Amino acid sequence: MSALVCVARIGAAHGVRGAVKLWTFTEDPFAVKRYGPLLSKDGKRQFEVATAREAKDHLVATFKGVATRDEAERLNGIELYVARDKLPATDADEYYHTDLIGLAAVTTDGEALGRVLAIHNFGAGDIIEIAPPKGATMLLPFTNAVVPEVDLAGGRVIIGLPQEIEGEDKDEVLSTGRPRERGDP
Repeated sequence: MSALVCVARIGAAHGVRGAVKLWTFTEDPFAVKRYGPLLSKDGKRQFEVATAREAKDHLVATFKGVATRDEAERLNGIELYVARDKLPATDADEYYHTDLIGLAAVTTDGEALGRVLAIHNFGAGDIIEIAPPKGATMLLPFTNAVVPEVDLAGGRVIIGLPQEIEGEDKDEVLSTGRPRERGDP
């Protein structure tokens, strides 16, 4: 089976007829209806979206076989997954986060930085998290300036370290994961 990709998370119950709030992580929120049965993270449970309508920042959805508020409340917090091969192909310079996890991270000079651990978005844009061989992880903006090249076939991302980091003692940043601060020995 291909890798699973998280496409939605079930939220609180909505109303008394088994509806739930559904937060989707897809470009088109209604795409979750087209993927067929969605799986729990362990793959043991399947969920099929019966209905979905748009709400303010989420969908209000019902699942086949869920008819009461009590049943809906028990689903709160479940993440829903789909097989990677069911997702549409990406355009040039578009990537699924799952395709980037585990890639080698190297500087524009070819120096190894570590591996891509995760891609985050805390509301101000995507952040790439890189785990060096030792020390704390690095969080960098996932922009064209900082990540000028993603080479999926070669299994690596090229990182152009921002000036703030390059201006510091580079060995200190790479060994501790943070720039040296005033007063540090």
